[in-house]
Amino acid sequence: MLPGPGDTEASLVARLQAGDEDAFAAVVRAHHNQMIEVARTFVDSRDVAEEVVQDAWLGVVRGIERFAGQSSLRTWLFRIVINRARSTGARERRQAPNPGREPAEDASRFTADGAWTYPLPHWSEQVDDRLTAEALTSAIHDAIAALPAAQRQVVVLRDVQGLSAREVCDLLGLSDSNQRVLLHRGRVAIRRTIEGQAGRD
Repeated sequence: MLPGPGDTEASLVARLQAGDEDAFAAVVRAHHNQMIEVARTFVDSRDVAEEVVQDAWLGVVRGIERFAGQSSLRTWLFRIVINRARSTGARERRQAPNPGREPAEDASRFTADGAWTYPLPHWSEQVDDRLTAEALTSAIHDAIAALPAAQRQVVVLRDVQGLSAREVCDLLGLSDSNQRVLLHRGRVAIRRTIEGQAGRD
């Protein structure tokens, strides 16, 4: 029996834990491409990302009985992918010259508790209409791909996959303030791309 719109996550997990192949196939269809996008932020090529995800699915099959529902199923899948992608990326990443530390953010941008005084809008809010958005899609993908790895990982998880700040901090082992800084810097870079593209139109 295929999962239906009335299935809860708990019932879907129960079916996965019972070895239901239809449920597993449905989960693969729902999350495989997202998992590749996440893996791609850690490794150098899509081919390697696909290998990471295939390995992650094996980990899912072996580990689904231990899934306790302390996070959503999707977050748990991402955690498995990230762990495997980190290991693969560490082995295969080419050594790049260290560009040095990025300049620190101006302290006046933060409140006393570390939040942004004036949060930067999500980059998608800079796009005026659907046609413009479609024209910018390629440039935005390129801008995301060009981000430093840590910024790219946070932007993809927050802005592409829609995870919460807390989920991203848990998955990547970041403090909340580090997560905010990485997200801010990534959004700034993407916004500059959007503004540059608009200036050429």
